[in-house]
Amino acid sequence: MAWKFRKFCVLLVERVAVLVIGGGGREHALCHTLKRSPSCDAVFCAPGNAGISTSGDATCIEDLDISNSSAVIAFCRKWGIGMVVVGPEAPLVAGLANDLVKDGIPTFGPSSEAAALEGSKDFMKRLCDKYAIPTAKYQTFTDPLDAKSYIKDQGAPIVVKADGLAAGKGVIVAMTLDEAYDAVDSMLVKNVFGSAGCRVIVEEYLEGEEASFFALVDGENAIPLESAQDHKRVGDGDVGPNTGGMGAYSPAPVLTKDLQDIVMETIIFPTVRGMAAEGCKFVGVLYAGLMIEKKSGLPKLIEYNVRFGDPECQVLMVRLESDLAQVLLAACKGQLAGVSLEWSPGSAMVVVMASEGYPGSYKKGTVIKNLEEAEQVAPTVKVFHAGTALDADGNFIATGGRVLGVTAKGADLLEARDRAYQGVKQINWPAGFYRRDIGWRALPSETTTTTA
Repeated sequence: MAWKFRKFCVLLVERVAVLVIGGGGREHALCHTLKRSPSCDAVFCAPGNAGISTSGDATCIEDLDISNSSAVIAFCRKWGIGMVVVGPEAPLVAGLANDLVKDGIPTFGPSSEAAALEGSKDFMKRLCDKYAIPTAKYQTFTDPLDAKSYIKDQGAPIVVKADGLAAGKGVIVAMTLDEAYDAVDSMLVKNVFGSAGCRVIVEEYLEGEEASFFALVDGENAIPLESAQDHKRVGDGDVGPNTGGMGAYSPAPVLTKDLQDIVMETIIFPTVRGMAAEGCKFVGVLYAGLMIEKKSGLPKLIEYNVRFGDPECQVLMVRLESDLAQVLLAACKGQLAGVSLEWSPGSAMVVVMASEGYPGSYKKGTVIKNLEEAEQVAPTVKVFHAGTALDADGNFIATGGRVLGVTAKGADLLEARDRAYQGVKQINWPAGFYRRDIGWRALPSETTTTTA
């Protein structure tokens, strides 16, 4: 009887072809995991990149205009797409999910109204105020003189943020009053971030350890993913300017089981309920950037992203053992209640290889060799492509700032770290660089510096 029931359940699984929107390392990781999903018949990625295409993780549709909802819908109809997974934030804020859902296409990603959680920091902060979600004390300004007066009253260090999307560059942690004043001027006077900086949020500086927390949401229910932590600063020891992320690892010891429960109860669930009450139910993945405060040991919400983090997505996807297609489809259909996720034991790490000069100006078109050798270091090593293309001779070339994510699993973080850096060492790319201390906060001090 048990066998018959199990067979019946298998027959109920909905088979699906999936279109992933985006072309970075996050999307490569999603395609790779969807390709392994037993219920996924086919994976397409628009526009994708050279690594996604050549690895066979998805069929890349380079000429599909993802900013044109009608074109995306037409593609879905032509190829029988059963679910669209939107990777980057810009199409979400622009309303791609709205148009797809309106046309009856299951879409994993929030509406433009719900994407305001990332698209407007002021919106997020006001939601926190209304639904008692713990976050840093703040004020919002459009007048530079008012902002500077507030900063003077509060003192430094203090944080100045552009309200809108600024490609990860709209946050200045000012250690002095002059730095804070300059940040205000750059946004409100010099218009450095365009419309994204026409409003600024000035908030208190929180001291502690940052962590990334992810939850899948179906509009009413939410289930947590495994913990992860990334490295934002460009240099070893967390120094230098902020980047989109130079590496990550999972799980993150700072997020204990007790802390994860607290995050769900005090931050995630109130947000999901609050968004529903505001008339803009959230469907997709909530990425909560947290500060585990030094003085209290409790989490506060720094910011929300409305998509998988990059590079955290890479380490989460290589550890996920559940059928990703079915889990995301359940979220699209409001059926996450009772869903549980299976994860591989041990740890995973990703080391980002970036173009020399990033996050400033960098050269494009430099040749990258020996990528196959990197993946031959161990069966658990996978190189995710974030910014690559093929030249006329068939060589991989760098087309972006963050270019590769060398990812590995291990029995523990030390083994995952060693395998990832062994993979990095195989890659011949003189014009690239990487941090040599990914995972240092979670590793014993004598093991945190590699010889890679």
